[in-house]
Amino acid sequence: MRKLLLSFIVFLLGSHVFAQTKITLKSADGKLIFLFWLSKENPVYQLIYNGKALVDESGLGLDFKETGAFGPGLKLGKPVFTNVDEHYELVVGKAKNVHHVHRQVLIPLLETTGAKRKINLVARAFDEGIAFRYEFPDQSNWKEYTLTDENTSFNLAGNPKVTSLLFDNYTSSHEGLYQKQQLSHVPEKKLMDIPALFEFADHVFLAITEANLRDYAGMYLSKKNDVLKSQLSPLPGQREIKVKAVLPHRTPWRVMLVSDRVGKLIESNVLTSLNEPSQTTDFSWLKPGKTSFHWWNGDVTPDTTFSPGANFETNKYYIDFCARNHIEYHSVIGYGGFAWYPTNGPGYGDPGSYSDVTKSVPSLDMQQICDYAKQKGVGIHVWVHWKALYPQLEAAFTQFEKWGIKGMMVDFMDRDDQEMVKIQEQILSRAVAHKLFIQFHGSFKPTGLSRTYPNEFTREGTYNYENNKWRETGISPEHDMDIAFTRLLAGASDYHLGGFRAVKPDEFKTHYTRPMMIGTRCHMLAMYVVMESYLHMVADYPEAYEGQPGFEFLQKVPTNWDETKVLDATIGESLTIARRKEKKWYVGTINSSSAKALKIGLDFLNDGSFQAEIFSDAPDSSENPNHLTKKVQQVKKGGFLEINLAPGGGQVVIISPKSE
Repeated sequence: MRKLLLSFIVFLLGSHVFAQTKITLKSADGKLIFLFWLSKENPVYQLIYNGKALVDESGLGLDFKETGAFGPGLKLGKPVFTNVDEHYELVVGKAKNVHHVHRQVLIPLLETTGAKRKINLVARAFDEGIAFRYEFPDQSNWKEYTLTDENTSFNLAGNPKVTSLLFDNYTSSHEGLYQKQQLSHVPEKKLMDIPALFEFADHVFLAITEANLRDYAGMYLSKKNDVLKSQLSPLPGQREIKVKAVLPHRTPWRVMLVSDRVGKLIESNVLTSLNEPSQTTDFSWLKPGKTSFHWWNGDVTPDTTFSPGANFETNKYYIDFCARNHIEYHSVIGYGGFAWYPTNGPGYGDPGSYSDVTKSVPSLDMQQICDYAKQKGVGIHVWVHWKALYPQLEAAFTQFEKWGIKGMMVDFMDRDDQEMVKIQEQILSRAVAHKLFIQFHGSFKPTGLSRTYPNEFTREGTYNYENNKWRETGISPEHDMDIAFTRLLAGASDYHLGGFRAVKPDEFKTHYTRPMMIGTRCHMLAMYVVMESYLHMVADYPEAYEGQPGFEFLQKVPTNWDETKVLDATIGESLTIARRKEKKWYVGTINSSSAKALKIGLDFLNDGSFQAEIFSDAPDSSENPNHLTKKVQQVKKGGFLEINLAPGGGQVVIISPKSE
């Protein structure tokens, strides 16, 4: 009897240790609840939205090479709750002034045996999402770590529909066609790229991504036994070690954006709110804008007396075009696959064993090009392979600043391991010091770091219109829609915009020079509003634009915004986004391959009268997709825009106060 009683007492004591009271963190509006507690095996969390579990009991933990798993047998320290009401201004972004209210809890987790390490879990609750991360405070018995696995899991309730990219390995430019399927059908062992979008049966939407990725490995998701678990990109040359760090240290934020209105996920500024302000206060030199990019059109030049190539005359042709048409930048790339700088590599994608980006090839005088462009009011930015740039980073940036270059596309990065993440931040940091902007290509998604480094203008990590140069069926309007509802949630996306040769899908052919487009001319115009990027390309050649219907919109549309509102959004069908710059609103609508009519409310306008300049699909756009109509009409708050969309169609509207 005594043994039974003693066993019962031990059971009760053990239950008390591991059946802790749940720590509860609520969003300000009370709709989102983050619950946290300790089980015997590991820390656990749950996510509730409007009274229903979106994420059921999900384990957390970390595995270290030196000291094993951090998760079993922990005890809680005293949680610290704080309320934050934050106002801040973005230099570049979908909004200029951001106001965020969030609630935070810091939960100390302490090992009771062994190394007795301490890790804090910090969670934040916003009205549109939950974020958490692991923090490693300075401690006397633990100085550094080697991480082999991060065991963050997402045990999603029910069987939501997933829109995601799936990869076989970590070496990736993060480009592909999105797959749509129920979570139960997602194959195991595949790497699910993020952001990934999940739609639940009651039309609640959840997107998983990460924020503030610095000095850490990029995260993917992988399904095992119907539960999604974090997978970190390993350091090069091996597969075991993911992160090496010295304390104090911290992981990126694991972010779950949530709403019953999918457009709210696009509007959200949670990712920038999870990043630190810039340490640089003067960005008066930084000018978002649009740029030429002649590689996309096939390096087209007119039939003139000069020979096209990596020379002054070819670049002058595009600089003059930019100057005539209010396009802020011209890209100096090279010509025909060969770079503007000396290299023994066989093409753009291979820097060879020798490259020197502090010099230009003999046929091209970079100082002459920069001086001429400056006279014309055009900025110069250059393309570089990252392996050619990085070994001589400081010397290159010093020379770029001396020439008068304003920024660069850094290409072919194709990794998101800790080493590459640190390289990219180093490039951004040194570029700020030399007043240069950066456009990352062949790169992973953004994580809100444009708040800390506003000179990060845009990133690729997007399967975009460059693929029309070689993909047999071209990029479809449905793919544009998939990008907007997934990749766009992470931030700016470089999409090779501006193709002005639209054809019907059955007439599409691959053209490396003068690529064709699927979707109407107005669909292309609308992409400049729908897609977020602070350096949109105007990637076709001058004669493709000048005198063409709709080009005047490209001359006017900004790339940096004061406010963003999603007016209408149906996944896979249509999307309407309104973005404000000063007193003008720019409204863009893109459509799938099925014709439809929409009625878009104008309740976002202030009181007063406004003039709307409307570019719409023409009545015959289904047969002649380059055709469009233009009209001007008066609109006001409480009114509507009537939109008739051709298959693959679109519409753009510039709404100005009537007094202007």
